[in-house]
Amino acid sequence: MSDTWNRGVPDGDSAPSAELRTDIPHPARMYDYYLGGKDNFPADRAAAAKVVELLPSAPAGSRANRRFLGRAVRFASELGIRQFLDIGTGIPASNNTHEVAQAVAPESRVVYVDNDPIVLAHARALLKGTPQGRTAYVDADFRDPGSILNAPQTKELLDLSQPVALLAVALLHFFADGDHPLDLLGQFKAELAPGSVLILTHGTGELMPPEIARSIEAVYTQSGLNITSRTHDEVLRFFDGMELVEPGIVPVHEWRTDGHEDDRVMTREEVAGYAGVAIKRG
Repeated sequence: MSDTWNRGVPDGDSAPSAELRTDIPHPARMYDYYLGGKDNFPADRAAAAKVVELLPSAPAGSRANRRFLGRAVRFASELGIRQFLDIGTGIPASNNTHEVAQAVAPESRVVYVDNDPIVLAHARALLKGTPQGRTAYVDADFRDPGSILNAPQTKELLDLSQPVALLAVALLHFFADGDHPLDLLGQFKAELAPGSVLILTHGTGELMPPEIARSIEAVYTQSGLNITSRTHDEVLRFFDGMELVEPGIVPVHEWRTDGHEDDRVMTREEVAGYAGVAIKRG
């Protein structure tokens, strides 16, 4: 096994193919800003600040989303899953998927996927796995499932004949209905072996006053970014063909909460996002 895999960079990995645009906002960098990170640019901060003005809880909601990721990855690990495909991973922050999974089982293998050049740059430096496990990064777009599933890194690390945890955390609301996210996600789900798990969160305006939801959407669209709020029933459709685990689809801070103080005091309106985990049965 090459040491470069353990640094999160496969042998022969090339430089990011997309141009790094710092003059327009990017969702991953805005999310980094909400989390208190430093890997963002003035355009990202300006757009994110407008969202925070409308929804002051946006940073706290982002942190709640991150805590859900940790709880859900631990849940999958405790089921015995040792393979993780994290699509739309974003800029590395604390408690990355591989850190949580490999804390439970050091042999766990994680493939991260994103299409932002700055995410790839940080992944090269920061996504380090355990000696027993392996991590890798695929520079690809969710809109092209084949480029992810057939990437050399994916084929090297993941055995799709065995259970995999597929993560689509804070991802699908950046795809309009015209992008057919339901069908795209379905292509990934079809490749999962029985016993696999889908871990998903999705932003919603359903839990806040409609005028606030419309204003937040306008901030993104005026910045050249799509964001699509979906209802509980619309989010439910992403889990078609799989068995939801308790408590089903709920606001992110309510999914098997571990009693974190911030989760206890946040309201559903402040979180503004749904979460769910489902298992693919035979």
